[in-house]
Amino acid sequence: MDIPGPARQFRAMDFATPLIPAKLVKRYKRFLADCLLDDGTEVTAHCANPGSMMGLATAGARVWLEPNDDPGRKLRFGWRLVEQAGGHFVGVDTALPNRMLKAAFMGGEVADLSAYRGVRPEVKYGQGSRVDFLLTEPGLPDAYVEVKSVTLSRSPGVAEFPDSVTTRGARHMAELSAMAQAGHRAVLFYLVQRTDAARVTLAADIDPTYAKAVADAVSTGVEVMAFTTRISPAGVSLGHAVPVDLP
Repeated sequence: MDIPGPARQFRAMDFATPLIPAKLVKRYKRFLADCLLDDGTEVTAHCANPGSMMGLATAGARVWLEPNDDPGRKLRFGWRLVEQAGGHFVGVDTALPNRMLKAAFMGGEVADLSAYRGVRPEVKYGQGSRVDFLLTEPGLPDAYVEVKSVTLSRSPGVAEFPDSVTTRGARHMAELSAMAQAGHRAVLFYLVQRTDAARVTLAADIDPTYAKAVADAVSTGVEVMAFTTRISPAGVSLGHAVPVDLP
């Protein structure tokens, strides 16, 4: 099943400081990564990604780090990108998608949701959960938007979600389904943080329960959208809508 969307390009979100290249030595304790700068200096960078990062944390990979001089931070570098063959990039910061999408929603830049002017992040709903965005507009049903950052790719041109079992993700599908059945709009939004993917699919072999939860949610009226990102060491911006292949 393909869920297409219009192709557009959006404003860039620049990194706060210029990124510098390095070589990944190892990632450990989920949030730490030892890296070797081009001048031979070994540094420890913060990894803002609690997931498995399948295919992205291979020793020797070329990565891009964001330096900072904030005295309140323990680590002076943040791991932002992985460089792939052919000059492609993958964004590894899971906090970035919501910052980017908040600006896009407020600017009315996602066509299918552009009628909403009220944008509230991290709103409580369901059974003790928080939806990534609640979009509101007088005269329209509220729109509950759950965002998933997609970084896995095991086939050329295809991005996959999830990259590990996600019980939390399956629960979100049930909660979005409840919103749809209550008369609201419920949107599952896949943001593809890699520049070499032209479509999205579900990694049902990794988590069949999540794949079934998505299919069940769609059958109750949950909408699915997917957008690419434009990524470089200078910054990241929302790209264009791409199809989603559902089982």
